[in-house]
Amino acid sequence: MSPSVWIPPYRESDPSPSPLSDSSYDDEEVNVRVRPYWPAYRNLLKHRGFRLETVGDVKQYYKGKQDAISIHAFRSLRELDDDALCPDPGLPDNLFRGTRASDGTKVVVKATHLRSRELAIVSFLSTPPIRNHRMNHCIPVLDIVQHGEVAFIVMEQWSSQLIPDSGPCCLGSFLGAIRQCIEHAAFMHSHHIAHLDISLRNLLTDYQGHYAYIDFELSHIFEEPFPRAYGCRLGTEVPPECDGPGSYDPFKVDVFALGVLILRACKMTGHFVPELLEIVRPMLRDDPEQRPPLTTVLRAYGDMVGGITPDRLEYCHNSQ
Repeated sequence: MSPSVWIPPYRESDPSPSPLSDSSYDDEEVNVRVRPYWPAYRNLLKHRGFRLETVGDVKQYYKGKQDAISIHAFRSLRELDDDALCPDPGLPDNLFRGTRASDGTKVVVKATHLRSRELAIVSFLSTPPIRNHRMNHCIPVLDIVQHGEVAFIVMEQWSSQLIPDSGPCCLGSFLGAIRQCIEHAAFMHSHHIAHLDISLRNLLTDYQGHYAYIDFELSHIFEEPFPRAYGCRLGTEVPPECDGPGSYDPFKVDVFALGVLILRACKMTGHFVPELLEIVRPMLRDDPEQRPPLTTVLRAYGDMVGGITPDRLEYCHNSQ
């Protein structure tokens, strides 16, 4: 990466992040993280065609593998009942892995409050015709299961490892991924939604050329023409204006965070694209009023890619 381009250090979010507030802010009791007792909902989800992962499933996954981690994992489960549910220790307790019974598709189930902003936004993004829009790159949602005040969002399980171990990332594929990141953020903004936690950790891939945003816990719909947000800490990539006590434009927060995501993706893949850095620079300006709207960023991005020669697009940098 160019030494003149600044990448902020990673900042970890709270386990229970604080959402934004504005003059029309809704009841935060319905927007806190839900921590369900998963065995109580096992049959409900099974009735809708989804199996939560069991000890037996995990044993089968590790069975026969000879690496140290797999051997240790298999031994640690050896004395447990195969039919018991087996939460993934790497996931927060509002998420559970499973499969779709009809075809074995791997899924992740997320518990939310029935009246949460997250559920409202995910439902909006996942319902036709919005779901089918070419700029909508929300993680595919297979079902939303409601029970009392709790709702379960059943999503396809995609990978957070954006570059597969099997090979390098070609520039054309990399730029296609970045386009999807910009498109989805711009699409959300066009519908008055600020994501507010855009980061690499909230970007997944199916390894088929598709990339998707996840985690809308901090997202918010702002209907007013010039929204302002106040004081609450945001996600991973926090712009300078959010460090003080004053208000800020939530959509400019997304522009900054997306710029940081692009730089981190360049660093991770090893692709140095000077033309791309010129698009990112204004996205990271300290003055949020000087950051371009994402419609402008997307248009500039399209012009940039159109000017890159085919031989450059085919170049693959082995970052392993």
